[in-house]
Amino acid sequence: MKQLFLLAVAIFSFSSLTAQQFLSQELKMTSEVSSDNSEIRDILFFEGIEYYKLKFAGKELANKSYQITVKEIWDGKIVSDTTVFNSMKMGLEQFEKVNDTVLSFKVVSKLTHKNKLKMSFMFPRFMITKEYDAIDSNQYSLRNVAEESNLQIGYDKKFYLFAYILPYEREDGSSSWCEVGTSGKDIENWGEKFGIEHYLLFEMKFE
Repeated sequence: MKQLFLLAVAIFSFSSLTAQQFLSQELKMTSEVSSDNSEIRDILFFEGIEYYKLKFAGKELANKSYQITVKEIWDGKIVSDTTVFNSMKMGLEQFEKVNDTVLSFKVVSKLTHKNKLKMSFMFPRFMITKEYDAIDSNQYSLRNVAEESNLQIGYDKKFYLFAYILPYEREDGSSSWCEVGTSGKDIENWGEKFGIEHYLLFEMKFE
């Protein structure tokens, strides 16, 4: 009986330790789309501007560096995999690592008249703007696929964050972005699966 009691205590202690370790590694993300102001929402819609506010929070986030990379996928093939930014390579020591347990930033994007997808990543004290080639279409949509497809996020390995996609064209002539954005983890094969000519796939990493 005493042995069973000790075994139960050991199992409980191990479970508690495992839970504590898991919770200490937990990274949470919250995301807001557009604006709470109806007039600003109207302007964003009229101008074709997409606007996200993101916040990452976790006990282990402090002193982590962070980076975002992007894969450009054309006709089902990855034609480039480049760095949008890497905090450790910006040449500014004060931006190299997260100095708190929270990191917030905004993403603003639109299709320009030159068929470029223009994106600005706006952090509290700096901003990075990039442009990417696009087809002649006003149907691009920036999706938070980590949230839409309930993908796992965490520390020390890349995770999918955003995808800038064209819609899935159904046989009846209708278009669907949600059907793509919620389709799960096989994101790099969306081109073949949904017949999408072009999309951008953004990944993030804390380390």
